[in-house]
Amino acid sequence: MDLFRQRIDELRKMLNEHNYNYYVLNHPTISDQDFDALMRELQELEQAYPQYSDPLSPTQRVGSDINKAFKQVTHQRPMMSLANSYNIDEVQDFLRRAQDGLGGEECEIVGEMKYDGTSISVTYEHGRLVRAVTRGDGVQGDDVTSNVITIKTVPLELPQGMDYPDSFEVRGEILLPWASFERLNKEREFNEEPLFANPRNAAAGTLKLQNSAEVARRGLDAYFYFLLGDNLPFSTHSQSIEALRQWGFKTGELSILKSIDSVREFIDYWDAQRKHLPVATDGLVFKINSLRQQLNLGSTAKSPRWAIAYKFAPEREATRLKSVSFEVGRSGVITPVANLDPVLLSGTIVKRASLHNEDVIRQLDIHDGDMVYVEKGGEIIPKIVGVDIKQRQPEAKPLAFVRECPVCGTPLVRVEGEAAWVCPNKWSCEPQITGRIEHFVGRHMMNIDGIGEEVAVMLYQSGLVNDVADLYDLTHDKLVALDRFQDRSAQRILRGIEESRKVPFARVIFALSIPFVGETTGKVLARNVHDIDRLMTMSVDELSAIPEIGPKIAQSIVDFFAVDKNREIVERLRAAGLQMSLSEEEMAGRSDKLAGLKIVISGTFARHSREEYKAMIEQNGGKNVSSISKATTHVLAGENMGPAKLEKAQKLGVPIIDENQFLAMIE
Repeated sequence: MDLFRQRIDELRKMLNEHNYNYYVLNHPTISDQDFDALMRELQELEQAYPQYSDPLSPTQRVGSDINKAFKQVTHQRPMMSLANSYNIDEVQDFLRRAQDGLGGEECEIVGEMKYDGTSISVTYEHGRLVRAVTRGDGVQGDDVTSNVITIKTVPLELPQGMDYPDSFEVRGEILLPWASFERLNKEREFNEEPLFANPRNAAAGTLKLQNSAEVARRGLDAYFYFLLGDNLPFSTHSQSIEALRQWGFKTGELSILKSIDSVREFIDYWDAQRKHLPVATDGLVFKINSLRQQLNLGSTAKSPRWAIAYKFAPEREATRLKSVSFEVGRSGVITPVANLDPVLLSGTIVKRASLHNEDVIRQLDIHDGDMVYVEKGGEIIPKIVGVDIKQRQPEAKPLAFVRECPVCGTPLVRVEGEAAWVCPNKWSCEPQITGRIEHFVGRHMMNIDGIGEEVAVMLYQSGLVNDVADLYDLTHDKLVALDRFQDRSAQRILRGIEESRKVPFARVIFALSIPFVGETTGKVLARNVHDIDRLMTMSVDELSAIPEIGPKIAQSIVDFFAVDKNREIVERLRAAGLQMSLSEEEMAGRSDKLAGLKIVISGTFARHSREEYKAMIEQNGGKNVSSISKATTHVLAGENMGPAKLEKAQKLGVPIIDENQFLAMIE
């Protein structure tokens, strides 16, 4: 072996060890600078001597920006789901059934954390990672090896000299840690992208990205909890987990539980302690420890008889209500927001929670300074679910809802038949104007990059942008004259403005901020009316005749275009070059292949995004629906389809199709 090959092998071994120390043991033994120096040396040697390249080199952890479609792989052993339990009695019933199934034999139980991520199966041969596959439908899943090798806690090569089998499979959970989740959602919020509801959804979506460089950037983590293989040299599950730890895998806490009382103590302990973990959890898993007994108990069609999941109740904490802020949205609706004493909930510090409207405040009977119960239940948006009346101060008064706009002072108007109070001062109330600007430039509207909340306020307060049409009068000189505004930022905005002239007509309708007209309604209108001139002249009856456009939306559209200012903005946008009708391509590409079909989309997909599939459904005459009912004709199911939707579809007999079957329908 020449010296360069020897040095490359030496560097790879050192970097793998340092990765393990840092990411798995959380105990780095060298500085970041020294680690980076070793990595740079390896990268330079690999570039100079490509004959020694290796897809499992530590340098490949950064991923690639080359798109690769995922191929389907059949699992050697099915990946089953666990039966659920919600109280100690149900766990005790599980233990009783297991003992009965073993002819009365005593069972040793192990307890583990149930991590809230997306399941993965990783295969190793001769100590090297060869394949990583998602759970899929349990029988087959997607090969996501190129993405999984970017995760620092997944061993690429196992240490030499360890007594591991020549071939084995290890299963675990891919997770997005709370810190990475918060960072990612802040980025998405800044870019006007929909926020991930929870780390589980974010992890699943990240693992299915076609760009492994972006996967590497997001910072996924992995915990492993199950070893499978032929002729494994272990008699218990706990022994196999300890072996995984020694081989370099990151595993969770595992406890051997001798009695039902110890099971109860284990539940109570982790129900409190899990709040301090760096990753999301939603329960515990109890398993029969003996591998022989596991084999004898076997499985049902859906789940093993030797394991059960215990699901925690949604997290709820009590904290003090400090004050209530009344915020003005782009449509003028006033939203009360509770400002709270900071409280730790589902891994994050909660300081604010929406109170929605005056009716909710009255239903909860909230008083000034109350101790309120806040719940998250795994979702990112916290909500107040109750009040601890026993701790209410005697002099506390019921929370008063404002009757004047907290920004411009205009008397509020109650929307007939609704709980909302609205500020009617649409053209002089700053948050309404800046809110419409932010909405207009958002990713799913005109997609003008570089204008977030702060810049929208700056543009308005400087007098440059008083309505969305003013955006098309911006110049480089006007932008760089703003305080702390740099040349690069100005160019970024102007590029976005130029590109926005190509945005399809449906998104232009959505961008106008017509009350009750969202993204889907904008597409329905564009598909049926074809151009803005017809839309502006249609009556309530004509609009109501369009499928999915009810009288409320129809009246809102008519009222919107009855305002001269709105018509003026439309004409200025038309003059600026925006698309005010369906393009010839859109008109030509339409079909009725899915006419009359109502399709629910659930899960994540490999060949196209959910948004692309929604567009295909609409382009071919079908209708996207969000929930399954008797009227649903099909469910387009991808990876990680929601179990509740799956159960309901099966119960109602709704056909479930995958993306290949769907694409065949419209080819």
